[in-house]
Amino acid sequence: MSRRPLLLRTAAFLIVAAGALSACSDSRPAAPPAMAPLPVTVLDVQPQKVPTSIEVMAQTEGARETEVRARVGGILMKRLYQEGETVKAGQPLFQIDRAPYEIALADARARSDQAGREMKRLHGLIESKAISQKEYDDATSTNAIAQAALRQAELNLAWTTVTAPVAGTTGRAVKSEGNLISAGGDGLLTSIYQLNPIWVRFSLGESDLARFAGGRISEREVTGVELLLANGSVYTGQGKLNFLASTIDTTLGTQALRAEFANADKQLLPGQFVRVRLLTGERDGVFLVPQSAVLQSEQGALVMLAGADNKVAPRPVQTGEWRGRDWVILGGLQAGDKVIVDNLMKLRPGAPVAPHSPAPPGAPAATPARQG
Repeated sequence: MSRRPLLLRTAAFLIVAAGALSACSDSRPAAPPAMAPLPVTVLDVQPQKVPTSIEVMAQTEGARETEVRARVGGILMKRLYQEGETVKAGQPLFQIDRAPYEIALADARARSDQAGREMKRLHGLIESKAISQKEYDDATSTNAIAQAALRQAELNLAWTTVTAPVAGTTGRAVKSEGNLISAGGDGLLTSIYQLNPIWVRFSLGESDLARFAGGRISEREVTGVELLLANGSVYTGQGKLNFLASTIDTTLGTQALRAEFANADKQLLPGQFVRVRLLTGERDGVFLVPQSAVLQSEQGALVMLAGADNKVAPRPVQTGEWRGRDWVILGGLQAGDKVIVDNLMKLRPGAPVAPHSPAPPGAPAATPARQG
């Protein structure tokens, strides 16, 4: 075979193979399109002045909590009030069986009358020297004892109607009709709470006290007292301190305090757990960022910023206390930083975003852009 036909066949094979490789290369899938920027809401933060404060757990209590106790024993016949209602001072609350005390009063009255008649009889005799002075003195003492017993019997009968010692809101009845009541340690029937004003009791621990000179707080360092309810709202009207312990509890290392709040509408009830915010001054040049925008990592707190190139930039921050629904940011931010406040779980450092400002209050929520 000549070399020329062989060379021609080899060249033709190489051309066909090259075409096949080119066809295979052209059949590869195209690269995916670049990911669209994620729409996010940003908050353009600016430094501001906020009150400095300390928040601690607290519990409410009545300004006056009075126990209602029986002064005489007997069978409890009737409860004369509706549990939980407001009563006036002197209003009847319970009725104890009167019969034994009516009998005792009748007996005391008879003895008193007898002793009085005997003293009058002897009075005429002592003037005529018909009896000794001792006999008359004994009769006088017997009459005085009988009069005292009569007075005690009258009081015992009156005490069978148990009345409210003070005005206020009644509690649950401890004893029911038919129970035997003892006049003593077992004589508690109910309690009455005065709810306006209401007191709030709390303590400051060592870490809170360390902010103040000498490790103790004084009244001049407290500019106001606020109350935070369980739903996070701030109670209407500021309170005032009405007690501040002069010593530190050596067991717990705490300083006890108590505040007073107006409670005309009885929104607060004794025993509620609330939070107290002590206002202790002002701090300037700090930032307020929604709590939901502050993330916690192993390195500490951080926020996500929308940078100048609209790309996600994590920023470590130094947090202070809560202020309502916001964190007080003490360091790490600068005026004009754009803090991302939503879609945080979808963000990645360096990812592109499409930032927009929050909608004004009352405006309808914008429909989020659909991701391709």
